Amino acid sequence: MHIVIAANGELQNHPRLRALWRDADWRVAANGGAVNARKHLALAPHILIGDLDSLDAPTRAWCMAAHAELIQHPREKDATDLELALDLAAARGATAITILGATGGRFDQMLANVLLLTKPARAQISARIASADCDAMLGWECATVRGKIGDTVSLIPLAGDVTGITTHGLRYPLRDETLVFGLARGVSNELVAAHAEIEWAHGWLLVVHLFSFD
Repeated sequence: MHIVIAANGELQNHPRLRALWRDADWRVAANGGAVNARKHLALAPHILIGDLDSLDAPTRAWCMAAHAELIQHPREKDATDLELALDLAAARGATAITILGATGGRFDQMLANVLLLTKPARAQISARIASADCDAMLGWECATVRGKIGDTVSLIPLAGDVTGITTHGLRYPLRDETLVFGLARGVSNELVAAHAEIEWAHGWLLVVHLFSFD
């Protein structure tokens, strides 16, 4: 089951993002992500979750007219609204999660959003942050990147070293090598085929695919 979450960061008005939102099995808005959905994604969420402090009156009315399920939490809580949405997605049986509107805006929140990808990874649920020109997915054993020759692909170890990495289809190959947490060796690789295969033995690897446009 593919659940798509709209968060409260910057979200472009783009057909790729509208298609991801439209084709989801469940659409979840994390607090002000519902405002993003109303302005940029055309369809209301199936579920609205969070403390709702960023929800304006037109968006609330729009969600209620669409009979969205409302799950309200207190403002003083130990989790961000996006974390609550990720927990909900896992509880509702997600096998894949895509997050929209999770970048831009406050640096601290954007960094926290990236690190939150570790939460579904612990449950072996595939998760990514998607924007109009980029995908960032967190994997634990392998990853496939499909795109155009010349697209940028960065491999960033998260939460420790990533060992035993072997790649196929990238300009600068790795052969049973280690990317060290905190170093930038894996940044700005490049597709030399229509898709790349990445495998590794241990660790969480953030695979960032930047799309090139003609």
